[in-house]
Amino acid sequence: MLTFLMACTAGTSWLPSANSAQPAVTVAVVSPEVIVVSLRQGTVTHARQEPYRPQPQDKLETSGNDTWVLRQGQALGTLVGSDQSVLYGFDRYSEEPFNANRASQPYGYRIQSQDDASYRQPVMPTEVYRKSKPVDTAQVTRDDRRWAMEHRFYLRLPTPLTPGQTYQIQITGQELPPLTLAYQPDRQISEAVHVSALGFRPDDALKVGFLSTWMGTGGGLSYPEGLSFQVIDEATNQVALTGRANRRYRREAVEDARDRTYTLTDVDQLDFSALNQPGQYRLCVGTVGCSNSFTVAENSWQQAFYVAARGFYHQRSGIALGPPYTDIERPRPFHPDDGVKVYQSTAGLMDTGNGLNAQGTDTGNFANLVKGKTDTVVPNAWGGYFDAGDWDRRVQHLDVARWLLELLELFPEPLSDMALNIPESANDRPDLLDEALWGVDFYRRLQTPEGGVRGGIESAEHPKRGETSWQESLPVMAYAPDPWSSYVYAGVAARTARLMATYVPDQAEGYRDSALAAMAWAEARHQAGIQAQEWPRHRIEADRALAALELYNLTGDRIWHDRFVAARAAIPAEARGDYRIATPQREFNFLYSRLPADQVDAELQAELRAALLAEADAAVETGQTTAFGWTKVLPTTPVGWGDGLGAPKARILLRAHALTGSDRYLNAALLACQFSAGANPDNMTYTTGLGHKSPQNPLILDQRITGDLLPGITLYGPIDNDFYGSEWFFDVLESVAVPPARQWPSVETYFDIYYVPNINEFTIMQSMGDAAYAWGYLAGRSTP
Repeated sequence: MLTFLMACTAGTSWLPSANSAQPAVTVAVVSPEVIVVSLRQGTVTHARQEPYRPQPQDKLETSGNDTWVLRQGQALGTLVGSDQSVLYGFDRYSEEPFNANRASQPYGYRIQSQDDASYRQPVMPTEVYRKSKPVDTAQVTRDDRRWAMEHRFYLRLPTPLTPGQTYQIQITGQELPPLTLAYQPDRQISEAVHVSALGFRPDDALKVGFLSTWMGTGGGLSYPEGLSFQVIDEATNQVALTGRANRRYRREAVEDARDRTYTLTDVDQLDFSALNQPGQYRLCVGTVGCSNSFTVAENSWQQAFYVAARGFYHQRSGIALGPPYTDIERPRPFHPDDGVKVYQSTAGLMDTGNGLNAQGTDTGNFANLVKGKTDTVVPNAWGGYFDAGDWDRRVQHLDVARWLLELLELFPEPLSDMALNIPESANDRPDLLDEALWGVDFYRRLQTPEGGVRGGIESAEHPKRGETSWQESLPVMAYAPDPWSSYVYAGVAARTARLMATYVPDQAEGYRDSALAAMAWAEARHQAGIQAQEWPRHRIEADRALAALELYNLTGDRIWHDRFVAARAAIPAEARGDYRIATPQREFNFLYSRLPADQVDAELQAELRAALLAEADAAVETGQTTAFGWTKVLPTTPVGWGDGLGAPKARILLRAHALTGSDRYLNAALLACQFSAGANPDNMTYTTGLGHKSPQNPLILDQRITGDLLPGITLYGPIDNDFYGSEWFFDVLESVAVPPARQWPSVETYFDIYYVPNINEFTIMQSMGDAAYAWGYLAGRSTP
């Protein structure tokens, strides 16, 4: 349903979600010559499970893994669970009539003012531009989708508005109330002014916002250069700081090493780094308007990290979620005590599409796993984290444990005292250590008596339509132990043992023994493990090198140092730049660079340190050329999937800062964190439950079915619509969005519609891990 409310305070930029009972129409200012009328059209009521009450005429039809119920020729939905006693039907969509085409024309509006002589008589805008994007999707039948839309109409005015005057905007030919705009640019929110919703620490040496507007069919809005801005204290309404905008980016300039332009409009930077007094503020630009409020506080980064770290708790498998640890209530999924059986497969993770597909024999993510299914039940196979919106658990997730442990090692104070309100919070260990252990202990349970480590647990296919994690009815299998998974585990278990020796000494030996057993098992099968295609073979060697280095750091035994050197040397120099191999290389570059001088080969340490700093320097350079200062893991990496803009790619910069203490890297990291924190054209974070505006429709199957929004989940976010423009979803969105989706600036391609894995999904070790590490580092660093 499309319901309109007269905006009580003009300039409000927040709009309720598409399934809200009261969508709103608002008017705001993006420049004295351009106002924007915004509204949402359409209400989506998401489908919910209900008992299936069969009728004699019902027919069941199998399509893939789904069982559809047909009644009188019409699909009612799909059956859920092993006993098929539950029906998952269709979403519902409704709307009131609204003529978006009329609203795109100047004759659709009249602007009048009793205060401003230029508008004493009603006038039309000279031009109207449209920007419409889907904000939710409804599957209303088996083959039909409808879209809730967010419309923005930019009205170019014949005469600039005058501050302090009041204007009425009549939307003609539509059943909409008149809008009132009391033009007060030092008080009203404007979508054109972007600032972090996470706020800043008083000692952050870089504090910036941005000014930009892309008007859809009207293209970029060019502001006069050098506009004045002010930071206003919300408590006193007094000006705390003034400055002038700096033209950071000019429309159509190349932004990265891929020769891409992601923004399609000018961007000004608003630097208020001198602001160091704690408080609540808003950033206001001349006659444009203000940002959402933001804080300057000692705990700003800590609060963001708290939300991100608790996102891992919300992704846990094998326990129920609920009070007092979260308001979300979810039954326990994938636990053997509930009758779940996990069958052994003969396929290792490294030989499947979810791993390395080392032999190139897997035709997808599931074929080899399913082909290798046996009747052997793996005992005690539970725990870990759900990978993303569905429920697989794979050894790559151990990156999260590695990074949490690294943060705890870098900043034992204050991070060891940080409470996360998780079930283990009552014990004597740091909560960060406990969260890391949740991931590590899962693979420790999957370790065989001989030492080999199974690479995770996966179902036979993607989940059935309408089933939740605790209703999974597909066969569930554990991968066979393989050398690659065992190397990955050995390295993280060794790091765990080191941290346990600090915090829980009496438990450290168990992890030490487990790490050594996994490494011994993998080394005994090393030659068989590397009989693989070229890049998987090099990746296995890189993870082998990392595991050996972690064991050297744990034991001090020189044999592991020599093994590290040999494994690294087995990777050809020309292969080391391959992004698929670079992940473990970055880990061992940083670890080796931090080891004491008497424990390393000085020449090798200098080489690895230089490699790390070279990557960091490239990231600094990328951040200097992108319009909003975001950066990438590699300059040539396409923006999308795990390299999307939803999470900051700042880890290399922060590690460079840890090694050098250079503010150059720290400030580049602070800048790189701004876009995903809300300083972007959509003025949103891409982490659920964080900031003024955040995703409401992530691709999380449990949430879509139950309606419970899990906080702390950082999504992939905006995507390069040039590189990924041939993907199926752009074909779908091309006729939905205005302008067509491929014509949008990439920085505005977050469509909050659940539907698109590349944008709406995540993984715990990619987007979630990136955000948690960056915010955790910024929270943990000491005050100068």
